[in-house]
Amino acid sequence: MNANYTKLPAILLLADGTVYHGKAAGKIGTTTGEICFNTGMTGYQEVFTDPSYFGQIMVTTNTHIGNYGISNEEVESESIKIAGLVCKNFNILFSRKQADQSLQDYFQDENIVGISDVDTREIVRHIRDKGAMNAIISSEILDIEELQKKLNEVPSMDGLELSSQVSTKTPYFIGDEKADLKVAVLDLGVKKNILRNFSERGVYAKVFPAKTSFEEMEKWQPNGYFISNGPGDPAAMPYAIDTVKDILAADKPMFGICLGHQLLAQANGVGTLKMFNGHRGLNHPVKNIIKDHCEVTSQNHGFGVIADEVLNSDKVEVTHLNLNDKSIEGIRVKGKKAFSVQYHPESSPGPHDSRYLFDDFVEMMK
Repeated sequence: MNANYTKLPAILLLADGTVYHGKAAGKIGTTTGEICFNTGMTGYQEVFTDPSYFGQIMVTTNTHIGNYGISNEEVESESIKIAGLVCKNFNILFSRKQADQSLQDYFQDENIVGISDVDTREIVRHIRDKGAMNAIISSEILDIEELQKKLNEVPSMDGLELSSQVSTKTPYFIGDEKADLKVAVLDLGVKKNILRNFSERGVYAKVFPAKTSFEEMEKWQPNGYFISNGPGDPAAMPYAIDTVKDILAADKPMFGICLGHQLLAQANGVGTLKMFNGHRGLNHPVKNIIKDHCEVTSQNHGFGVIADEVLNSDKVEVTHLNLNDKSIEGIRVKGKKAFSVQYHPESSPGPHDSRYLFDDFVEMMK
């Protein structure tokens, strides 16, 4: 890709009618989704391939995107999961020997539409003030009225079930089959690095499709169950809530991350809610109130558990709190070997502040 190629005009239109004019990035086309922002300074490739971002248009707050190119090894799933990208500088030239291709070529190969050369600071402030909303990016349609008609047809993320769309279609295995411990992973959009953390601890994992029943997974006779991260509204997933309830009723060790955390809450009568603009970034401070220490965490969620319902619950108790807004970041079930966190301990912002959670789960399974 020639860095001097002519950038075509592009438009970003938000659901409240706000319009931004910029330049085309990636594939020439049109895309829609819920707009959100990520405050991470690095790791754009891991963010783009995180299944939890399925159906969302990503605004990156870091000025330069694409400057260190794309490595085929640095993915969290087999394809890009964001619906589109909004950034300030979309770099086509890259400076890293390990990179396999440019971000532009990567986006064209994966049919991802983006917009660059816009004021991302203004856009982020707008979303922070007005809340998450649907948006449309186009580099092929420049008529605002036509874009508005298309945008009006996009469903709200609230009430949307998406995990079954990103989950594996058939079970697969990760790790050494001779391992002493086996974990059944309910794949609602699991990240590769989560599975890597199990392998590094000598745990053999079998990854099951999202709608697999507890009875089906139990036939494999695992030592414990992991409920993964993923996209969409947890309240729109009765199939997964029922599975978590069945695991709890059987008194099996269980660990949940992100969406898995929300489903564990739902299974214990604690409701979830759509957040005003969510938590997405690499620098969120979380306090472990059991061990009395702080962790720097990676986060990516637009839904959360209702704090008052957790605090008034006779089934679960709080283990972790967000130090920015006091939202609930971790719970454990009273009298059960089941716990969960809202953030991503497999990521490396701290860099390894939260990896102990995998160790705790392994000990629980033993």
